Amino acid sequence: MFKNMNAARSTLCAGILWMLASCAATQPVVVEPIPLTESPSEHVNRLDSDLGSARNSQLNVLAPDAFERAERYLNAAKTGLDRGQEISDILQNVSRGRAELRSAEETAKVVRTVLAESIGARSLARAAGATELIEDYARVENNFLDLTSSIERNSMEWAKRNQGKVTEDFRQLELRAIKEKTLGEVRDLIAAAENAGARMIVPETLALARKELDEADSFISEQRYNTAEIQKKAANALFLAQRLNQVMALTQDVQSMDSEKTSLFIEGVVQQITGKLAAADMRNEPLDLQVANIIASIDSLQKDRLFMVEKSRSQQAQIEDMIEQHQMEIDSMSRNLASLEGKTKEEQLAKEQIEAEKRAVEDRLEAERRFNKLYIEVQNFFEPAEAEVYKQGYQLVIRLKDMKFPVGKAIVMPENYPILSKVQRAIRTFGEPDVTIEGHTDSTGSAAVNDLLSQQRAEAVSEYLIANRTLPADKILAVGYGPQRPLASNATAEGRAINRRIDVIIKPVAVE
Repeated sequence: MFKNMNAARSTLCAGILWMLASCAATQPVVVEPIPLTESPSEHVNRLDSDLGSARNSQLNVLAPDAFERAERYLNAAKTGLDRGQEISDILQNVSRGRAELRSAEETAKVVRTVLAESIGARSLARAAGATELIEDYARVENNFLDLTSSIERNSMEWAKRNQGKVTEDFRQLELRAIKEKTLGEVRDLIAAAENAGARMIVPETLALARKELDEADSFISEQRYNTAEIQKKAANALFLAQRLNQVMALTQDVQSMDSEKTSLFIEGVVQQITGKLAAADMRNEPLDLQVANIIASIDSLQKDRLFMVEKSRSQQAQIEDMIEQHQMEIDSMSRNLASLEGKTKEEQLAKEQIEAEKRAVEDRLEAERRFNKLYIEVQNFFEPAEAEVYKQGYQLVIRLKDMKFPVGKAIVMPENYPILSKVQRAIRTFGEPDVTIEGHTDSTGSAAVNDLLSQQRAEAVSEYLIANRTLPADKILAVGYGPQRPLASNATAEGRAINRRIDVIIKPVAVE
């Protein structure tokens, strides 16, 4: 009995979906006329805005046919405005466009239900960066559009039959994108070393790097959403791939030397370290003793540094105790003074409130003075060609003009270290402020790729600052705005160069 009831429920659900899809595909579009007394330009602009919002909601892919018709009607209305056509014709095109938009919204509701698996897989693939796999992504995206179009055209069964393959294709794209994003550079480095003869020159180091790459690749295949562990394994693989190329270069250099030059080369490296540590020159001693000398010197410096840190903390605690004691004395004297003046409790409270308000104003003024002083100090850190520094309320904005990234990538290059060093100085000038790193791009390419790239570049800068102990991770926020906040026109190369930028927003915690 229960088995029959379940079967009946399944049949009913399938029937309801079929009816919804049929209605969305076959129900005639209802065009609601607009009174001729209405402003045509206002209606055109409103439809344009609504279509933009609909595109952001993915209606252009969930109901592509109706959405395309709505855009055609909008373009016809815009052309009519430009050419001074009859108001009735313009408003009629707007009415038809709005009717098609409503039809697209209804179809999208059905598509989101019927193609839920494919839509989910597509979103995950795009979030992983699959759009950068240009040709393969375009192929799967077209297949997805075939599914949504088929539902618009009342072919739900065909869409159901083909949904599984499209879903799996998106999942494979997602996996490839994750691997490319995390391991692409590792593969390139290992391939370059192999092409240069690593199998013959440094076989053990090559095998170790390859093993780490294969383990990371297998792990991603099995646990693609374990982001923290993936990043850890990818970082280890990248380290070994970079080390492979360095060991290979060093091996080739050593191979070109005779025995004495090799020994002198090693001695020179050891002596450089010894000199920086101000340790004794022990080149007349065995190498293992020279290394032990270096290790002992480093250990001594570390212990001395720990001692100084503890001493500084102790002194700070003593200063804070003194300040607290002085404050207690001041409070006691204030109370005694009030008592001697014979003030009533109410009068004393009123007086204290006025004094507190006065101190608050004075503190605010002093905070503003400090902020302006530090603002001028930070301005002097940067040359005009490097950055623009300006105030935005009680925030300081450093617009980095000289921050360069490789095309299409989010790697902080060594050439950027000097200007980032100045950014570190600027941040530390304010103690431990809250900092936002904003990434911006020009409008070249797709919005999805630009949004992701700007976020990755902002994160790369924030990770650099965190790695260099500029601030704790919870004090830095990375935000990517893509092409949404241009400073200049994207129509020219100069304008696009201005729009590709990193902005550092510093908000001192003490200033409210």
